[in-house]
Amino acid sequence: MLRTTLPGRPRLAGVALGAVLLAAPGCGDGGPKIVPVSGIVLIDGHPLTYGYVQVLPAGWRPASGRIGGDGRFTLTTTTANDGCAVGTHPVTILASESLTPDTTKWHAPQRYTDAKTSGLTVTITGPTSDLKIELKGDGGRPAEKANREGGTEFSGFGK
Repeated sequence: MLRTTLPGRPRLAGVALGAVLLAAPGCGDGGPKIVPVSGIVLIDGHPLTYGYVQVLPAGWRPASGRIGGDGRFTLTTTTANDGCAVGTHPVTILASESLTPDTTKWHAPQRYTDAKTSGLTVTITGPTSDLKIELKGDGGRPAEKANREGGTEFSGFGK
């Protein structure tokens, strides 16, 4: 039986409990714990200077971050630079730019754009500013390839 002699107190306790649950890290929207994550993408030991990193937690929002001119990135899941979900997750690198309607420049091999072919994973156990993602170029060295029909060009690393 609910006591009605103290109106407001049960409601106040419920509001306080709700506020505590919303303030718990990663619990406000029912998702996993999100921690700050930043790092560097290297290709054949040199910073990748163009593109985006995408970390793909199963059943949750992807975390992504733009790769800067020094190869560094900071991940965002729901709010700017909040990081990534804790766990082991597949990774993709989106590093292409359209030069013309028929020509795409690939700054890293196209296989890194798909989680099924990238072969990349990261394990996030807590906040980090030194996550390192290492890529290999085709043949381990820069390659330039122009395809007149498909219009692809691969370059932009090993500089």
